[in-house]
Amino acid sequence: MDLATNSLGVGRRPALLLVDMIRGFTDPACPLGSECESVVAANIALLAVFHERRLPVFFTTVVYHSPDQARVFRQRVPALNVLTPESDWVRLDPRLQCLPGDVVVEKQWASAFHGTDLDYQLRASGVDSLVVTGLTTSGCVRATVIDGLQYEYPVVVAREAVGDRNLDAHAANLHDMNAKYADVVSLEAVLELLG
Repeated sequence: MDLATNSLGVGRRPALLLVDMIRGFTDPACPLGSECESVVAANIALLAVFHERRLPVFFTTVVYHSPDQARVFRQRVPALNVLTPESDWVRLDPRLQCLPGDVVVEKQWASAFHGTDLDYQLRASGVDSLVVTGLTTSGCVRATVIDGLQYEYPVVVAREAVGDRNLDAHAANLHDMNAKYADVVSLEAVLELLG
């Protein structure tokens, strides 16, 4: 049985945080990738609204510059070793428009907050809440959502704008995030929240 929770929605200055919408995750040819056309389409729609309203947009990518970065994580998931600076797999999916002023944060672990200056950059931009999207629901999205809450941001997850290689894990993690850490709502509901 789930706990009683309050829906927090978004504040006056939400940021869109697109987690790892990079070629390595959006292209099934990569060992880390999956078929996620609908997730990309939902992110394109959200990006257009955030850009139109001049709200902050943050992308993350995963890049390993040296063998000692996230050593244990990479031992656990060897496919991560393809994410090197010279690889196209670390580039943002070209279907997603990254405009001047948008921020790209490099990370090495699951959470967009862990080992990065993301919280500092969000605060400097006056961000008071987050809309989190991206890949994968059970991994980097979930870790980022939990840390977002722990850094005191109300978090909204757009259901259609996240995806996972494992559909059971996707569904279970959406349920769990909604039960404790975030408002998991439809893309349409997010667009309504943004006015």
